Amino acid sequence: MAGDVLGLVLHPTRDVSEVVRIIADWAARHRITLAVRAEDRARVPASVEALPADDLADRCAALISIGGDGTMLGALRMAVRDPKPVLGVHLGRLGFLVEVEPPDLPRALERLVEHDFTVESHACLACDVCGDDVVAFNDIALVRQPGAGFVTATLAVDGQRYGYYRCDALVVSTPTGSTAYSYAAGGPLISPATEAMVVTPSAPMAGISRSVLLSAHETVHLELRADSAPVAVEMDGLLIREAATEGSVHIRYVRDAGRVVRLDPRRYQERNQLKLSLLDLPLLPDQLRELLPDGLREQFNRRELPPPR
Repeated sequence: MAGDVLGLVLHPTRDVSEVVRIIADWAARHRITLAVRAEDRARVPASVEALPADDLADRCAALISIGGDGTMLGALRMAVRDPKPVLGVHLGRLGFLVEVEPPDLPRALERLVEHDFTVESHACLACDVCGDDVVAFNDIALVRQPGAGFVTATLAVDGQRYGYYRCDALVVSTPTGSTAYSYAAGGPLISPATEAMVVTPSAPMAGISRSVLLSAHETVHLELRADSAPVAVEMDGLLIREAATEGSVHIRYVRDAGRVVRLDPRRYQERNQLKLSLLDLPLLPDQLRELLPDGLREQFNRRELPPPR
């Protein structure tokens, strides 16, 4: 990968300057070209090339996502036409997709350019939302507006009507997204190695009340009923349609739509198992920190970014 361009995908609001500085200093020493979306030009050093957002993934050999899972999902969507390896640097709160912590970044970058990593393939949902084409790597959700009633929609699978939902929200997720909104709504955890979609209602009042697990070969069609309240449509947590009162969502599963860099797959899976167990604990992060032994807690509190090497 030496001599190629690496693209930076930045969290939209968090301060990423320290991590960007580490990457830029490393790139200068290794004669690696960095690029970023033109709208992020002011957030990076002058040595980083600015490219139109639509061209960034096409021009780069790999992408480096700096943020949390939301930033990582954005990087994957950016490269969906021609999937590129995406390395996730963790600046978020929990993060099930990102793997690299800032202190480990220099070695991770060296392994990236040396091709010393494995690729974790991710599927996506290709969705027709009321005539607009969108892509979701986690989930697509129909969500009721507070105080306006319920989401009421019919479900058809491969063109055959299956039933209807009356609920607060209706979530269709990939295996990757099964740990997100679907899980919070009571849906099952699905192994990333499984090729499937899951449809999960949140707080169902009538109709289908359990998750429905579907094959990757099947297509999902959700149609708002005339008695449905206005519905917001979210893609990977981003609002894409507000107060829809009619229309449909057609969803199909697409294999190998994203490529995530994994440096230590076993350790990554162990971390995710721990994160999932922590989700069910009724404690705040500061309370969990107080449970650590004194020495480990002090080390955690002092942890800082290392100087560039």
